Amino acid sequence: MERKNFRVFFTGILSGITLIMAVMLALLLTGNARLTLFPVGGESSRVLEREIGKKTSIIREYIDRYYLDEIDGKAMADSVYKGIVNGLGDTYAAYYTADEYKDITEKSSGTYCGIGAYVSADPDTGNIVIVKPMEGGPAEKAGIKAGDIIYYVNGEDVSGQDLTTVLSKVKGEDGTKVDLKVWREGESSYLDIQVTRKIIEEDTVSSKMLAGNTGYIKVTGFEEVTCKQFESAVDTLEKGGMKALVIDLRDNGGGLLTSTVKMLDRLLPKGLLVYTKNKEGVAEEYYAEDDKCVKVPIVVLVNGHSASASEVFSGALQDEGVAKLVGTQTFGKGIVQTIFNLEDGTALKMTTSKYYTPKGRNIHKTGLAPDIEVELDENTLAKDGEEFAIDNQMQAALDYLSTIH
Repeated sequence: MERKNFRVFFTGILSGITLIMAVMLALLLTGNARLTLFPVGGESSRVLEREIGKKTSIIREYIDRYYLDEIDGKAMADSVYKGIVNGLGDTYAAYYTADEYKDITEKSSGTYCGIGAYVSADPDTGNIVIVKPMEGGPAEKAGIKAGDIIYYVNGEDVSGQDLTTVLSKVKGEDGTKVDLKVWREGESSYLDIQVTRKIIEEDTVSSKMLAGNTGYIKVTGFEEVTCKQFESAVDTLEKGGMKALVIDLRDNGGGLLTSTVKMLDRLLPKGLLVYTKNKEGVAEEYYAEDDKCVKVPIVVLVNGHSASASEVFSGALQDEGVAKLVGTQTFGKGIVQTIFNLEDGTALKMTTSKYYTPKGRNIHKTGLAPDIEVELDENTLAKDGEEFAIDNQMQAALDYLSTIH
């Protein structure tokens, strides 16, 4: 954008910002009788509105007079919208550009083009951490390891950025390359790792029959494709004479609530599975809709990376007394985010409610305590070249199941 057009552009956008902030402020301040902080149109509201207008005008003058380069109007506008949302102080809130939102919806379908790794955002630092590279995927082949922290993507510092925003930068066209700068514990400096992207058709569920006709199902995420994959795995194991079931949710960072509810419905008879409450205390309940269920003893393996939808799933089974949790304390994410689609293809995500297990537990920032606590002994994990191994946490689950069937 040429500088002579900047004043017109910036005046327009800042006028829009002031209007947006005024509307948001009015909504925040009025709400309903219980939430009202100031009268409608109160002096505090007008003072804040004047302060916003004055400050943005000052910023406009400084940029117009001194900024050296051309102005990217779209990038500036997107930064403004992101800044408004960041001001909420909500770790999970975000404003998504049209491209970023397209990437999100693509990922939730279970098929996307990227590096093939499970990641999470550290709740304290906001760091983007590699939980686990997908076996045989591009990230693993390039040398990415569990625990690596992504600090730069293609030379851009992504510290403090929303997880989904960072993932949108990591993903790209099939065959293209992405340069990552990561920090690995024990190293004296950043590691530069280049990964070639490829189409990831995510198998979120894997299963097998173990000795003693004990079924084993590993679920890595709760995506759109997960429901059918999970139901198919359960059906196959039941037809094979399954007498007990281990469901492995370790390192599963969550996903879609709708998928979680459908999977629970396959395991449990009719009844309440989970409910949410919004800021006004209004509850929304989710139920198992039929009596079809699994009638064998169940153990769910969990750890500190089992979060969100994994905790909804585990909490429901634990509350209903049909499964024991084995492993370590779960992550503790007991809140729900809602994505609001905007008319121009962009989207707004923010925390809108808390969720509760059937017995009314909200585990935000505390997590679910395992019924049988077992710390993982990494010496028992699968060695290089081994596809599967019964580690000590899984062995504890099998030992427990052997006593009841």
